[in-house]
Amino acid sequence: MARVCQVTGKKPIVGNSVSHSNIKTKRRFLPNLQKKRFFFAEEDRWVYLKVSTDALRTINKNGLASVIKEMRLKGAKI
Repeated sequence: MARVCQVTGKKPIVGNSVSHSNIKTKRRFLPNLQKKRFFFAEEDRWVYLKVSTDALRTINKNGLASVIKEMRLKGAKI
């Protein structure tokens, strides 16, 4: 599954597309993912992450070091 946020785990969800005549057909709602490069100062290197815009706000609030620490505790390889 390529369209998954590495920080929050957000992935596509399924819903209905509703027409003017109220006909419902299946569709996918994709997360707003961005490929972003961060400088990880603790290890003095650049890190590429595929993150949602919600995860960008989390990184800005908590800091990259704490977010990567939590990801590594969950088993992500960074």
